[in-house]
Amino acid sequence: MYGRILKIYPGSLAEELELVPGDKLLEINGTRLRDIIDVSFAFADEEIEMLVEHEDGQQEVYEFDKDYDEELGVEFESAVFDGIRHCANNCLFCFVDQVAPDMRESLNIKDDDYRMSFLYGNFITMTNMVDADFQRIKQYHLSPLFVSVQCTNPDLRQKLLRCRTAGNLSAQLDKLEAADVEYHTQIVLCRDLNDGEELERSLRDIVARQPHALSVAIVPVGLTRFRQDCYPLKSFDKESAARVVEQVEAYQRQQRKRDGRTFIYLADEFYLLAGRELPPAEYYDGFPQLDNGIGLARNFMEEFAAAVAEADDSKAALAAHKQQDNRDNRAKLRLAVVSGTSISPLMAELAESISGAGEQVTMVPVPNHHFGTTVNVSGLLTAKDMLAALQDVAGKVDGILIPESALRTGENVFLDDVSLSDFCARLSCRVETVGSGREYFHALTDWENYSGVGDTAASYMWQSNAAYTKRGGM
Repeated sequence: MYGRILKIYPGSLAEELELVPGDKLLEINGTRLRDIIDVSFAFADEEIEMLVEHEDGQQEVYEFDKDYDEELGVEFESAVFDGIRHCANNCLFCFVDQVAPDMRESLNIKDDDYRMSFLYGNFITMTNMVDADFQRIKQYHLSPLFVSVQCTNPDLRQKLLRCRTAGNLSAQLDKLEAADVEYHTQIVLCRDLNDGEELERSLRDIVARQPHALSVAIVPVGLTRFRQDCYPLKSFDKESAARVVEQVEAYQRQQRKRDGRTFIYLADEFYLLAGRELPPAEYYDGFPQLDNGIGLARNFMEEFAAAVAEADDSKAALAAHKQQDNRDNRAKLRLAVVSGTSISPLMAELAESISGAGEQVTMVPVPNHHFGTTVNVSGLLTAKDMLAALQDVAGKVDGILIPESALRTGENVFLDDVSLSDFCARLSCRVETVGSGREYFHALTDWENYSGVGDTAASYMWQSNAAYTKRGGM
């Protein structure tokens, strides 16, 4: 096991030691390294003996003293050196099993690694964990973790995850709590399976585990047209989504009355499907599960409102801008806003709220023909579907805004492996990405000076156990 160095930070201890990308970090003070967690704890010592293997195969020992809080100053190719631990389940609702064939290999990884949970907030089921894992969690106090509960009924959890160890959840949570580890929880809600009375049971059980249980996120099962599992799962519709909202709101009211926190949060899709207003920002308690799609729309709206409020004399500036347009007899700027079908009405509402900016904004809600039209979030849109939706619009607008969440970190490519640069080249006008409410406001009000991700990395990460990818506000 080793950590291969990808990048050396300027002015760092690693640069001073003349380490280079490609070097392999093998040991620190005699400790073999499994991941960056081991590196962090081993490197906390002030006297360091470090074994490194260079690309030519030669090994070298570095001995040096350092300050207690001084870091090595490197970035590794992977956070885990012994490989990401894969999932032991065969979940009825697994989204990875529903990915289209012949897509990039990374989309087919079923990760279920407690280290990735601690480091990056990935959800774990804990079905592949043994006593040594819990001992290490206790030793390093790896807290908080993110746990995919799905339900607390042991028999039903075994059925949902199709794993014989899935019924051990209660005992495993007891171990985390005995180690004073906190955890956020998630329930992927499957209609007519773990909803209704089973959801009641799960919520009661998790609420009783406070304060170690920090939150509950409830997300709807995602079903694509590539699902081949013979078990009949149903998508939520307006009526069933409304039932979930009403059921959870009763618990939310109890929680807020008891300790001023909502604690239980619903994914935006439930409110949008049910035609209900999104809860106010205070109901999200600082958005503890934002990366899981909880409160994304409300957070986007809050960012947009903050940008409006922060704009210097925004109303006067917008009015002056409009008057100048009239004096110059210029045509209004025409923009097209691309998004998933569920969030498009909200994007239109925000654009209309600042219509004085003079833009003519055309909404382009994109049906997801790739995964299936029941998948309506922006983060799962492909370049092909967006280009098809833009076919009749591109030549009639001055610019196009697309959701940053549809791009993958680093290479800026879409799920169907079309690069952002190739996507832009296929359109006859300027294309920019939007990842936040602030960016959306600035794109609409200052298009000439606005810039999206460009050549920088977009914020995207696949989470197999979350039923969806991490999703941006568009």
